[in-house]
Amino acid sequence: MRITTLFVTFLLALTSTFALADEQPKENPKYEGIEVVVNVNQASAQEIADLLQGIGLKKAQAIVEYRQQHGAFEKIDDLAKVSGIGEATVAKNVARIKL
Repeated sequence: MRITTLFVTFLLALTSTFALADEQPKENPKYEGIEVVVNVNQASAQEIADLLQGIGLKKAQAIVEYRQQHGAFEKIDDLAKVSGIGEATVAKNVARIKL
């Protein structure tokens, strides 16, 4: 009985490790092998959500609203001023962002 419990525990640990690996954001296959760049000073919320990693439509709409209220972003780091957008998200997308 004890060996069975250990074996089941091992299998659960192993499968949960694979499940966590699957939850990480994946590259959209549509853009595989293509350098993806989005101009956050001109793009629509939908374009921003589609092209930047870790940014859904709600955060993309916040970027567009911030841009409309405060003017164009002057530096990529200025995106972190948008509510819900952290420095880590900006850093993850720095190669994709164009001003």
